[in-house]
Amino acid sequence: MNTIASASAAQAQQEIADEFAFFSDWTERYQYLIDLGKQLPPFPEAWKTEEHRVHGCQSMVWLVPSGDASQMHFDAASDSAIVSGLIALVLRVYSDRPAAEIVATEPAYIQQIGLAKHLSPTRSNGLAAMLVKLRAYAAAELEKPA
Repeated sequence: MNTIASASAAQAQQEIADEFAFFSDWTERYQYLIDLGKQLPPFPEAWKTEEHRVHGCQSMVWLVPSGDASQMHFDAASDSAIVSGLIALVLRVYSDRPAAEIVATEPAYIQQIGLAKHLSPTRSNGLAAMLVKLRAYAAAELEKPA
């Protein structure tokens, strides 16, 4: 996994598209997703609360924001291996970025790597719910008085 944060969300999305282009089939891509999920940092049990839960996901997903409008950080976890991999991709694009960039960034990589066609409807809904919640946290930071 790329441990150096990309210069921009757009650059992170391009890097993800380039990485997935190396794999010839979806079996390999799913395995790569699972491997990415295993590299997520530890997620404290204390954060696994209803307040942090992302609803709309079939599996359990928790998303915890920190920071402020100048730079927002997200921690997230799931009880599903593939969903953990999806989280790893989401965090690469959206975490440790200014709130304005988070709100302005459409998740183009989902289409670019063909993920939209290969996820089950429940996983697609869950991924969409996670993105909505993450971007809502960023929008809320932008609305706070300076």
